[in-house]
Amino acid sequence: MVEKLDTFVTPSSVELRRNFLKQAGALALATPVALTLDLPTLVGADKKQKHPETLVSVLYDSLTEKQKSEVCFSWDHVDKTRGLLRTRIENNWKITKPSIKSSFFTSEQQQLALDIFRGMTHPDWHTRFDQQLKDDVGGFGKNQSIAIFGKPGSKQFEFVLASRHMTLRCDGNSAEHVAFGGPILYAHEGEGLYEEAHHPSNVFWHQAIEANKLYDMFSGKQREQALVVRGMPSEEFVGFRGAAGKFDGLPVTEFSPDQKKHLQSILKLLLEPFRQSDQDEVTQCLKQQGGLDACHLAFYKEGDLGEDRIWDNWRLEGPSFVWYFRGDPHVHVWVNIANRPKPTLNAYQNSIGV
Repeated sequence: MVEKLDTFVTPSSVELRRNFLKQAGALALATPVALTLDLPTLVGADKKQKHPETLVSVLYDSLTEKQKSEVCFSWDHVDKTRGLLRTRIENNWKITKPSIKSSFFTSEQQQLALDIFRGMTHPDWHTRFDQQLKDDVGGFGKNQSIAIFGKPGSKQFEFVLASRHMTLRCDGNSAEHVAFGGPILYAHEGEGLYEEAHHPSNVFWHQAIEANKLYDMFSGKQREQALVVRGMPSEEFVGFRGAAGKFDGLPVTEFSPDQKKHLQSILKLLLEPFRQSDQDEVTQCLKQQGGLDACHLAFYKEGDLGEDRIWDNWRLEGPSFVWYFRGDPHVHVWVNIANRPKPTLNAYQNSIGV
């Protein structure tokens, strides 16, 4: 049985917390990269770029047979130790052995891989992703790997970029029923393995700040239901529970209108790092399972760095929607979204239910 915490906070603690969140939010908004963009800006930015799926085809055609034998696979390739390789995620791995920035690939192929990555992410986020890659793997392509499943241009194909703290996919919507082409991971070790409580150098921490602002909007009763004291899921647990699943936290149906509005702004913030087509796919998948009203929002007392009641770990979850933010000891964010809870997921198979 999951225990809940009496969440009474003294007025002085509330004031300190609100001041911190206000300052942190101001700092985040002062960064060179915009945190909020209107829809026309997002759409316009996407149109200026070549579709990454087209670049995947160009990259595939440039590969020699030897290269293809190491980084290209059939759509449903099963690895002896990893299972269905295309859908796997880990927080620190390479999906294939060659690093992008190695002699295995030509300089032109390395540039194509970079251009594909740029096309999969929003232009206004490239600076932040560059910082994350510099901090965690030494820069783009270093200790990063790629794999191509199926034949680009055919009915089903997918490009997977995998490394420490990043698993992203590009599939041209050929992976049926799922957003992002399957489960993804983004993460950052801002100032070291054990970050400070306020995560000063982490490029994703502002997402948690906005979520905590919503927690501050909750009534005492709502906080009691939203905050889980014990029983935080392992971070790789992002399999779907389905419509009848038992979810942690507070049902969105119990949010007030202003709380729902703020939750919508959080979802927008979560989606901003990615290209518009992926954002649209997430929106469509979420709508088909009942929208945000079908979701629960949970905050976890475990892993509260600095014990400051600014919750480092939180989870937005619906029948086939999981956005799991883990800020302890540094940020890992696990995402898995589909329009129905049936697509299979192969990430730490022994601990994930689908």
